[in-house]
Amino acid sequence: MNKQSASRAEGWRESGAWPLLLIMLAAHIFPSSSARSATSSASEADIKAEEQELGVAIYGNLKAQRVIIQSSPLYDVLTPISTEIVRVAQPRYRLPMKVWLVHSAQPNAFATPGGNIFVTDELLYFVKNREQLAGTLCHEASHLIHGDSMELAEKQARLMLRELGATILLGPSAANVLAITLIGKLQSLRYSRDVESRADLTGADVCASAGYNPWGLVWLFGAFSDAKEGERPEFLSDHPDNQSRIDALTQYFASDPKRFGRFSSEQSSATRFTIPDKAPVIFLR
Repeated sequence: MNKQSASRAEGWRESGAWPLLLIMLAAHIFPSSSARSATSSASEADIKAEEQELGVAIYGNLKAQRVIIQSSPLYDVLTPISTEIVRVAQPRYRLPMKVWLVHSAQPNAFATPGGNIFVTDELLYFVKNREQLAGTLCHEASHLIHGDSMELAEKQARLMLRELGATILLGPSAANVLAITLIGKLQSLRYSRDVESRADLTGADVCASAGYNPWGLVWLFGAFSDAKEGERPEFLSDHPDNQSRIDALTQYFASDPKRFGRFSSEQSSATRFTIPDKAPVIFLR
């Protein structure tokens, strides 16, 4: 291990990143002999169980931080929208989807392995209408549909393996603590442009099927340019060229007038909502 790798390894230890490698190496990079010989259906069951375990660990970590919001008037705005979107997206994903509010000063949303979509309370103060919020949720649901967060976790594990070599001991308690690093990764995602574009287009399909105007995502991209530095949500702004994503969505809508023609591109048609200022929250304990 060279000096740079050793330094990075120490940083991972201190940050809590170490557990991610342990679980992902055990579950994905070094599968057991029985897993290699399993049938396709059994392999699917194994993958589902591994993803579920990872999701439970992430949820447990957030709960331990006491940032998951159990009840708040904010759910009165979020739940009616998320319920319809989950109804449409759920058949395309192998685990139950659920949308949670979490407390953060940063407007954000992120989907995690296992089916949870976490939306920060600050995001509800950032979006201006129902369609922008729906577009956000549809985009995140699409990351679940395409397995993007699990792929991100596997890539991170392989990166760490290359850096550190095969000198790691697999600990039995790794599953309980791996979420520390993965949460950070998912909250500040750096998906590729292709992955983000795919989530945009699939999200547009989900929104249309749920009855929400898919132009909401386009309007949200437009709002980024008006937002102050530090107020822009990270979940959709990984790539600064939002205009390319707007153009791709616009072309996609034009390519299927039967599906998208009934929706207005004018933001004046959006359904505005009012969020109670400094809404009270009760955290899950």
